[in-house]
Amino acid sequence: MLLVVGQIGKPHGIRGEVSVVVRTDEPEERFVPGSVFATEVPRDRRVSTGPAAVPGVAFEVPKQLKLESIRWHQGRGIAVFENIYDRNLAEALRGVFLQVDSAELTPPDDPDEFHDHQLIGLRVESADGTVHGTVDRIEHAPASDLIVLKKAAGGTALIPFVTAIVPTVDLAGGRVVVELPEGLLDL
Repeated sequence: MLLVVGQIGKPHGIRGEVSVVVRTDEPEERFVPGSVFATEVPRDRRVSTGPAAVPGVAFEVPKQLKLESIRWHQGRGIAVFENIYDRNLAEALRGVFLQVDSAELTPPDDPDEFHDHQLIGLRVESADGTVHGTVDRIEHAPASDLIVLKKAAGGTALIPFVTAIVPTVDLAGGRVVVELPEGLLDL
């Protein structure tokens, strides 16, 4: 399973540098020179045939990008990827997702810490066994992480991923036990 660890932003300068929005808790482990990332072009830029749609640039986004160098500025990486040496090529990469294989990730040391992909698809239920739905994805918000619940009755809801509301994550049992405040799923 491929996991998104970053997304390429706008070009930085004229020599192919790009900003990278980090989507991992361990950027210092994922973004080191020599790292190779699988790429995914955003849905809104996909075309049935031919290069990614960037006006005036005939460039096919490579299936993989190798990181040559990175420096950090205001929470974002400024990166140089192999064979991307001018602003036009950098612009063609804007929005591209950077991914790694989940099999390559080391499990977290802390038993109360999880990789997002471990939680996706788990059943979300109350202590009494009432099933509310499944984990669709994890959103990383500034205040706390959020479980995006795909509700059993249809639709989605956000559940703050904090111990008071999510006291138990049972990976082996395939479930997340929640203690929901009144009305949370109705928001």
